[in-house]
Amino acid sequence: MKGGRADGRTGGLPVRSEQPDPRQRRQRRPVSVALDRPPVRPSACRRNRPPVRLTARPPVRPSARPPAAAEILSLLKQAYPDARCALEHKNAYELLCATILSAQCTDARVNMVTPTLFARYPTPFELARAEPADVEEIIRSTGFFRNKTRSLIGMAQAVVADHGGEVPRTMEELRKLPGVGRKTANVVLSNAYATNEGVTVDTHVTRLSGLLGLSRGTDPVKIEEELMRLYPREDWGLLSHLLIFHGRRVCIARRPKCGECVLARLCPSSLI
Repeated sequence: MKGGRADGRTGGLPVRSEQPDPRQRRQRRPVSVALDRPPVRPSACRRNRPPVRLTARPPVRPSARPPAAAEILSLLKQAYPDARCALEHKNAYELLCATILSAQCTDARVNMVTPTLFARYPTPFELARAEPADVEEIIRSTGFFRNKTRSLIGMAQAVVADHGGEVPRTMEELRKLPGVGRKTANVVLSNAYATNEGVTVDTHVTRLSGLLGLSRGTDPVKIEEELMRLYPREDWGLLSHLLIFHGRRVCIARRPKCGECVLARLCPSSLI
């Protein structure tokens, strides 16, 4: 190159060296590694512990003491001496059919349907041979009529095939029938056979047992267990009728009549 010199200069300007100045290098601190220490590992209990999930805690309702529970039952007996099963029936078969129909339906509506149903199918033998379309037409107004039709005909066929046409008298045998759960079995045993195997827990019983502090949960099985511990066996069947009557007449869900309630002074949810 013209004018260049071998001393690293070009055109009179110094040429930058490709190697950085050692004085300008950043001094790196040596990383000390303790080789004599084993690596820290999480303990087995922490490694296997499931992740903690935070969930909202349900409100805790006060629990009624046994004396208060006994007084609640006594006052309800005085207020509703006529408490009984609202489903009209003449025998265990009719009650079983009516209870199956009462799912997601009012007792009043069921009582409007069952006279026609029982006139056409007076025993399990006739119902077991029924055409599904005919049964559906009769019970259509109760809602979920297709599922209920399958349950009714399946129940009747099982009663005829396994029990000679007679509705069984035990919880275990009843629950084996199509469409029959613990609640339905409790209704039949208590009202048709005067046998108390448990407490019938429907929407009214669930709601009132919580409002009165008789139960803390919302699961029907847990509520039934708590009520069975609070009350003697001979009152299990009547207890559900009393709570249902009170829920329909006074402790109405959307407009409770606390001023007329005989349990107002015992009820932790009273508005007065």
